[in-house]
Amino acid sequence: MQHDTARGRRRLLAAAIAVAATAGCGGALAQAPWPSKPVRILVGFPGGSTPDMAARALAEALARSLGQPVVVENRPGASGNIAADQVAKASDDHTLGVVINGNLTSAKLLNPSLPYDPARDFAFVSLLATAPLVLVAPPDLPGGAEFFNAARNSAGKWSYGSVGIGSVGHLGMEYVKSRAGNFEAVHVPYNGNPAVITAIIGGQIQMALMPPGIAMPQVKGGKMKAVGLTGPRSPMAPDTPSLSELGVQMDALEVWVALVAPSSLSAAARERLAREVPAAVNGEARERLLTSGWQGVGSSADGLRQRVARETDILGGIIKSRGIKIE
Repeated sequence: MQHDTARGRRRLLAAAIAVAATAGCGGALAQAPWPSKPVRILVGFPGGSTPDMAARALAEALARSLGQPVVVENRPGASGNIAADQVAKASDDHTLGVVINGNLTSAKLLNPSLPYDPARDFAFVSLLATAPLVLVAPPDLPGGAEFFNAARNSAGKWSYGSVGIGSVGHLGMEYVKSRAGNFEAVHVPYNGNPAVITAIIGGQIQMALMPPGIAMPQVKGGKMKAVGLTGPRSPMAPDTPSLSELGVQMDALEVWVALVAPSSLSAAARERLAREVPAAVNGEARERLLTSGWQGVGSSADGLRQRVARETDILGGIIKSRGIKIE
């Protein structure tokens, strides 16, 4: 009987020691610190593209604040949807993605068979940066409000360029057309903005919407004319009025980049990123973003979610009314 009692006491003592050891570790067994290894940021566009430059500006600042290497990996293809799908399916808790508007708003509307669902498969982290689109034209066309008068009087002979069906340049121009009197202009898709610029300079097309980082060097060189901005006046195009100032009343439409993660992202990672990303965007990375053609934002996850909802509603209306789809 005494033997059994002694054995029971030893068991209780061992259990108490184990509990004390766990408590002494500050609950480390319950939640490990994040990040515990290098972080990857996948970008669905090639090196040197504007999303890539935004991702690298963020990565450099985050590496210092997180205390781990932050590596940008380019996975170009399908307008960024290949990389977005890889982020959605990642499960290592250390994979993030820098995506553009379309990946979170119009992609699923244009292609219902998209392999990821933006609303279900992502943890939204932050709206990183925005840029208004610049409506550009050949320099011999009229500027200001007269541009739209000329467009309405073109008898359907005008055309515009974009980098592809469903791109922000395509959907954005259809939105501008709908708000500027529904003038006629045929959409001509090209393989990249350099080809669109060449077509404008050569007079093959009469207009296009482009990010200011791409458009303004051509405007300053006298090869293109900046008609107006799809958002408010911007320090990246300080002498260019908004389209609303020219009488085209429309909600602001911008190109933007955001940071997302798989929906499985741990609570520790979400909390850390919610602090560090806005601080990086509005601090160390701000100037580098501006020189890359971006205005830093650094929103909360809810701020990004609201932006996605608003633009999905706008772009969804355009896609439905114009019957746009990707075959």
